[in-house]
Amino acid sequence: MSALICGSIAYDTIMVFHDRFKNHILPEQVHILNVSFLVPDMRREFGGCAGNIAYNLKLLGGNPLPMATVGRDFDPYAQWMGQCGIDMSHIKVLEDTYTAQAFITTDQDDNQITAFHPGAMSFAHENKVGDAGGATLGIVAPDGRDGMIEHAEQFAEAGTPFIFDPGQGMPMFDGNDLTHFIDLAAWVTVNDYEAQLLEERTGLAPHEIAERVEALIVTRGGNGSLIYTKQHRIEVPVVPVEEMHDPTGCGDAYRAGLLYGLMNGLDWETTGRVASLMGAIKIQHHGTQNHRFSFDEFKNRFHKAFGYHM
Repeated sequence: MSALICGSIAYDTIMVFHDRFKNHILPEQVHILNVSFLVPDMRREFGGCAGNIAYNLKLLGGNPLPMATVGRDFDPYAQWMGQCGIDMSHIKVLEDTYTAQAFITTDQDDNQITAFHPGAMSFAHENKVGDAGGATLGIVAPDGRDGMIEHAEQFAEAGTPFIFDPGQGMPMFDGNDLTHFIDLAAWVTVNDYEAQLLEERTGLAPHEIAERVEALIVTRGGNGSLIYTKQHRIEVPVVPVEEMHDPTGCGDAYRAGLLYGLMNGLDWETTGRVASLMGAIKIQHHGTQNHRFSFDEFKNRFHKAFGYHM
C-alpha cells in the first residue's frame, strides 16, 4: 500500500538569539520598529509538511509518495530524500523560483519570529492527484491554497480516501471552504488550537464533524490526543520523554503514524498510540528529520510504553 502525501517541501533556516526579544522590542515603539538580532547559532534543516510526513512514514516501513512543487535550489533536499529511499517521482521542480523557505529566529524564552517565503509551493495546483496512480489513500497537508482545494477534490473524484490536515494553512480558508474539505475527506486531523478555529469557522462541534467523516483526530501536545468517531471518543495517552528538544515537526510525525495505522488496518486505539509515540520520538531531537530508528526498535518502545504489541 502507498500513501500520496500532498503538501509542502521547504527548507527551514533556524537561528538562535541568545537573549530575549522583549528586551529589545519596546511596546511603545512598535510603530517605528527597527531592530536587529545577532544570531551566532544557525542551522538549515529539511522540512515542509510533505517532506516531514514522508520521512517519518518511511521510518515506519511505509511507502510514502510525496507530491509537491519545489524550486531550482532543490538539489540538496533531493540528495537527502534519495539517501532515505523516498520516491520523488511526483515532486515537480520549477526552475524559475525557489523552494519554500522558513526563516525562524528563536530567543531564550522559546519565542519565535518567523518569515516564510512560499516560493514554488504557490504552484502546488500544477500537480494532479490523477498523475499518481496506485495510491491507496492520501493526505492533504498545508500547501498552496489552490493546490489544497484541487487535490482534495481530485482525491474525492478518484474515490481515494484522504486525511484533511489544514494546519498552518487554516487562515487561508473560510467556514464554507473548511466545511467543503470536511465533506470530501475521510478523516480530519488538527491540533487543539486549530480545532477551536475549525469549530468557530464552520459552526461544527467535534462530535458533529465526526458525524461527517470516519474520524476526527485532535492532538493536544503534552495532554495526548483525542480521536472522535461516530460511536466513541478515544483518549490517546502521551508518551513520556526524558528530554524535550524541539517540538517543530511533531505534528507531522504524528500524522505519519496515523497514515501507518490506516494503511495497515490497525484499530484506532493502536493507531493513535503509534502516532503518539512518533511525536515523542521526534520531540527528543532538533529539526524535523534528524531522528532515526529501526522498526524493531520502534516496536520494542511501543511495547514498553503501552504494555502490548502493535
